[in-house]
Formats: sequence, structure tokens, C-alpha cells
Amino acid sequence: MISENAPAKARCGWVALMGPPNAGKSTLLNALLGQKVTIVTPKPQTTRNQVVGILTEENVQAVFMDTPGLSQVRGRLSKTMIQAVWESLRQADVIMPVIDANLYVRHPEALERDLAPVAQALAADERPMIVVVNKIDLFADKSLMLPLLTKLNEMWPKAEIFPASALMKDGLPELRRLLAAALPEGEALFPEDQISTAPVRFMVSEIIREKLFLHLRQEVPYSVAVDVENWEEDEESGRTIINAVIYVARQMHKAMVIGHAGATIKQIGTEARRDIQTLLERKVHLELWVKVREHWTEDTAFLRDLGLLPESL
Repeated sequence: MISENAPAKARCGWVALMGPPNAGKSTLLNALLGQKVTIVTPKPQTTRNQVVGILTEENVQAVFMDTPGLSQVRGRLSKTMIQAVWESLRQADVIMPVIDANLYVRHPEALERDLAPVAQALAADERPMIVVVNKIDLFADKSLMLPLLTKLNEMWPKAEIFPASALMKDGLPELRRLLAAALPEGEALFPEDQISTAPVRFMVSEIIREKLFLHLRQEVPYSVAVDVENWEEDEESGRTIINAVIYVARQMHKAMVIGHAGATIKQIGTEARRDIQTLLERKVHLELWVKVREHWTEDTAFLRDLGLLPESL
């Protein structure tokens, strides 16, 4: 329990999950909450929006902001993703960088390159920081981590360095207790049964996008967007009818999404419908269309309509 050994006074605060792409931030968030609130794929840079997950247990509430991976900025969409990271940092009470231990054990030279922007930005920050060294399940000899842990302690001497495995849930009870002690005193901001601030339509579009990432190759899933255009509750049949459009940037990508004789989009729809039914706890009829919209990642108005760009930009 997150509140075990925690102070008696209520504690509540915002926690910024951040770090390089594919470090396991979304997996960690889902594991901490015990429920899926953000999509997870083996591909880096899956998260586009700032997804908020809420963990409430007894007198402690941690409000997590799962942010896009920090990487080289390319295009308006990528710039917006990076902006979401720094916006999360500004409002966070606790900063929680997440890094891929397996990657940096194998390639220690990459650590400075990947974390330098974060380390420099947070060098003088006085807020509590917990650095989660994730994916320790991928190597048996834990002594291999010692040089990595030493380097991280040098980069962030005031931070708690915490090895864990989000996938195997190794160390998560201890991480919850550590986080509880780091949060500021304060009353809960959200009802105890609320696990996310994301609208249901957004979560449905993200489920569809997750399946696109899982079934499409190379750069194709990075150039797709999903928009839920129609949502109806058919009380007579007890089903929710959802119509969604998958936007692609090129005509050739449309053929890839559809697949031979429609096999790929049928599989994507079947898997997405299954997860959406679990989310909504009712039967779902899902229809998918694919449309070509060239250069959509640079279209400010379109990005704003999809909720990928703030109204102020």
C-alpha cells in the first residue's frame, strides 16, 4: 500500500514522469496504478499527449503526468510533445525520471548524450527527485548496474536512485512508499475512484493508435492520427457505436493500414474493440475508416482539433 509507514497527515502532489523514449514510463504508470491508463508498445515515442494517472490509497494521492519521451525535436508535432514535458516539470511537486537500465548497462556512453538536457535543466532544482532505473529484469547480474548507479548519483547527488522493473512489478511497493514520503502535505485533488483525467473518447482513440503501432512497421505508425468522429449509445441493443477515422500522411500508408484484402485494419479493429469493451464495460460496435491527409503533423489547426496542440499555440 502506498500509505504504509507514511505520515498521518494527508499528502497529495503532482509527479512528472519523464526521460528518454522507450524507457518504460507508460508501463511504470500503468503498473503503479494497477490499471491501464496509457498505451504501451515496444516502439519509442508512443506517448504524444500528457496523460494524467491518479493513484489514491488512504491518506495519499499521487497525480502522475506521463509525458512523451525526450528526443531530438523534428516538426511541429514533436515540438508540441517536448513542450508537454517541460510544462509537466513546471507544475510537478516530485520529479521522477525513468531510464532504461539495460540500455545504459550495454551502452554507458549513451547516458550522457541522452540525459544531458534533463540533468542540466534540473541541476539546481530543489524539489524531491526519484530516478527510477527501470528494466532491471533484463539482466541477471545486478552488479553490472554499479557503474550506472554511480554515474546517476554523480549527475543527481540529492536524488533517490531506485532500481525497479515496471514490467515485472519488482520494487513497486517500495517505490510507492518512497513516493508517499516525498509528496507535500495536502488534501486529495480528485475523487478516490478516479484514475485518470483523460476523457473516455481520448482513451478510445489511444487504444486504436496502440494497435496501429503494434501492427505497422517502420515510420508508418508515427504518421497516423486517430479521431473519434461519432459516438452513439444504442440502449436497445446495449451497445456503444463508435466511428473513428485513421489519418495517414501518404497514400501508400493508407494501403499499409488497410492491408491485403483489408486484413490489417480488420485485425486492428478486432483488437481495439476488445480493449474498448473492457474500458467501457459494455458491448461495442467499432467502425474504422482510413483517410489521407498530407503533412498533417505540420497543420496547426488540425493538430489543435485533435487535441495535440494547445489552443494558445
